[in-house]
Amino acid sequence: MNATLETIQRRYACRSFQSTPVPDDLLGAVVEAGLHAPSAVNRQPWRLVVISDKSVIDELDAAGVARLSQFDPAGYQRILDRGGRLLYNCPALVLVLTERMESFVKTELDAGIVVSHLLLAATAVGLSSCPCALIGAALTGPEGEVWKRRLEAPDGFDFALAILLGYATGPGQAPHAVDWSKVSKLTA
Repeated sequence: MNATLETIQRRYACRSFQSTPVPDDLLGAVVEAGLHAPSAVNRQPWRLVVISDKSVIDELDAAGVARLSQFDPAGYQRILDRGGRLLYNCPALVLVLTERMESFVKTELDAGIVVSHLLLAATAVGLSSCPCALIGAALTGPEGEVWKRRLEAPDGFDFALAILLGYATGPGQAPHAVDWSKVSKLTA
C-alpha cells in the first residue's frame, strides 16, 4: 500500500503523552508540512504559533480548564474524568490561527487543510498528535487577549485549533473504524 495511505490509516487522537520533548527537527518538519497546505487564492490566511516550553503549555492548560469550568460544566466534568488536563501533558503544540477577513474566502476551510497536513506529518515522522479545540476556552475568554499578546499572535487573527504533539505513553488507541454508510455513490 502507498505510504501516504498507510499514514492516514495509522493516525489517531492521542490523549496521553510522555513528557519527552519533541526534537526541534521533527517539530520543524511537521510545521513545514503545515506551511505546504494549499489555500484559496494562495492567501494563506493562517499563522502558526509553535510552543515547546512546557511551563507555558501547563499554564495554558490550567487556564483553559479553569475557564471551561465556568461555562461548560459537562465538558469540564469530561475533562476531569480524563485526568483534568485539556492538553494531555503534551510537550509541544501548534496553535493554528485564522485571519479575520471580509471575503468569500473561508479561512476555516484553509485552516482545516493546514491541520490535516500537521496531523498527518506528525504521524509520518513518528509523533503522536491530537487536535484540540477546547483550549480555545483560554484563548477566547476574558484572558484571551492577554494570551494572544504573550504568545505573540499577530493582530487580526483568531484561534482556530491546537495540534498537540509528542510521544504516546502507550500503544495508543486504534484509529476509528471506517464507516462506509457515510458515503453515497452515483454511478453512470
